[in-house]
Amino acid sequence: MGGGANQWRRAADGWQDEAVGKAYDHTVMTRLVRYLLPYRRHIILSLLGTVLFALASYTQPVLVGMAIDSAVQGNLRQLSWVSLAFVALALIAWASYYLFMSTTAWLGHRVLYTLRTQMFDHLEKLSLSFYDRQEVGRVMSRVQNDVTSIQELLTSGFFAILADVLGLGVVVFWLLERDVAMALIAMAVVPLLLLSLVIWQRRAIGAFIRVRAAIARVNANLQENISGARVIQSLNREDENLRRFDEVNASHLQANVEAGRLSAAVQPMVEIAVAIATALVIIFGGIRVIQGGITIGVVVTFVVFVQRFFEPIRTLVMQYAQLQRAMAGGQRIFEVLDTKPQIVDAPDAVELADIKGAVSFEHVHHSYLPGLEVLHDFNLEVSPGETIALVGPTGSGKTTVTSLVCRFYDMTQGRILIDGHDVRNIKLSSLARRVGMVLQDAFLFSGTVKENIRYGRLDATDEEIVEAATAVGAHGFILRLAKGYETVLQERGQNLSVGQRQLISFARAVVADPRILILDEATAKVDSSTEAVIQKALSRLLKGRTSFVIAHRLSTIRSADRLVVLEAGRVAEIGTHEELLARGGLYSRLYRMSYEGRDGATLSGNGDGHLASPLPGLGEPLTAN
Repeated sequence: MGGGANQWRRAADGWQDEAVGKAYDHTVMTRLVRYLLPYRRHIILSLLGTVLFALASYTQPVLVGMAIDSAVQGNLRQLSWVSLAFVALALIAWASYYLFMSTTAWLGHRVLYTLRTQMFDHLEKLSLSFYDRQEVGRVMSRVQNDVTSIQELLTSGFFAILADVLGLGVVVFWLLERDVAMALIAMAVVPLLLLSLVIWQRRAIGAFIRVRAAIARVNANLQENISGARVIQSLNREDENLRRFDEVNASHLQANVEAGRLSAAVQPMVEIAVAIATALVIIFGGIRVIQGGITIGVVVTFVVFVQRFFEPIRTLVMQYAQLQRAMAGGQRIFEVLDTKPQIVDAPDAVELADIKGAVSFEHVHHSYLPGLEVLHDFNLEVSPGETIALVGPTGSGKTTVTSLVCRFYDMTQGRILIDGHDVRNIKLSSLARRVGMVLQDAFLFSGTVKENIRYGRLDATDEEIVEAATAVGAHGFILRLAKGYETVLQERGQNLSVGQRQLISFARAVVADPRILILDEATAKVDSSTEAVIQKALSRLLKGRTSFVIAHRLSTIRSADRLVVLEAGRVAEIGTHEELLARGGLYSRLYRMSYEGRDGATLSGNGDGHLASPLPGLGEPLTAN
């Protein structure tokens, strides 16, 4: 079954294959069992409920036949006992079904909880290089959709399949026990039915895959249009985007119609098989009754068993696709969990109680991709408390320098020392407490303003939070919010302006109190008035800290102790603003080209405060992006 299904691929989240393969994967099941083993009592209860339910529910036709024979024979005593037994079996079936469903639901949701928690914890520890390679939607799909497929298998699939298999066994046992010849007659149509279902399954898998791929494209298109609503409206793209969405939506409609048509074919196939088997039982059973070989009750038992016999077969066929999804989902889940972080603590990593903040770069080289080096023999000595401004064209390596200090990546050659300790020999948790970063896009989390400021240091008091916000100039606008520090921020802080979000990120850095601070274009997206507030905040924030500032605003650069001018991954110049101007090199040529005759308030010809003028031979503007 399922041949050729692997050709179908999901377009929305980047999975390599949308299709599912084997209905049973021993490796996946072995690992899943480990998640169930801690709950042995619930497993035993589930199995007990499954077995009792199968025995009780699939034995009832025997009692029906016995009741009919008792009535025909006029044996009221036996009829009474059979009736009581029938009620008892119904009660057992009800109780065992409740036990089976409640315990399997508990098990499935517990495994779901464990897997999602474990995946979240693992994803939080994976290196940034993992997220450089993987799409967000791809990762989210593994945490959500694939884990859910496992949960569905455990809550309604696996034990339901077991119950159907047991029930089928009970039916076959009773058929053979009552009359072998009649049993063979009743099951004569089974091979033809199974062949039809195999043919149906091969077509249905492709149809169901097309449905999942189609809804993935619909969701991707919808997400893109909602996220880009502002651009769409500004470019008057509503009609064109509606036309494209309609095409994707129509494809989804067509896929669902085809899948619905194939699903509708299953029931008639089973019903035809049931009708043929029932007719054979009635004809040959009637002949046997006339001949005196069996009783009417036996014939009725066989008729009822025929009805029950094909129910598990139909259910098992429909469960096949669920098994495939679960096995494939398990493979993708464990692929994530087996992914090892590239940046880990060394066996002899040390915990830094405190640092002065001296940073040394010794012959540092770095490549994100083999053969494409972005830093070439980078050397720099930074004294404790010194502020270093990194400037240079896009792709010159500025952000790479700061990322290596934070140890988001490991350099390919050389070493970086903090107070004489190689960053690769410092525990990551200790390094994170000593090095802080404020990015160009201030990322705020769902929660209150207070919680966002406290994010990097959970033990910070309310007084420290207010003090930090006051120091960076955020206290005033926070008090003007609806609930002040208790105001709940929308997703990514969208109910605040860009400048307000940046000020909160500065306050967060003050509360975290790192000894080494990195500002990556922290003032790039704010207006002049907000920048003036931020400059005051910077003087408070940078005081006493070793700082690396990626910036192209003159006000920020002038306040730095030294400027490091990068070009193509190499250090072009190092010095103060005045020294570099006097040297007449790269920085001086840029300055003369852009600022002579101006008041020096900006570093660009358009008054936006950016180093944006091209330099001869560089091929791109000298910016900090």
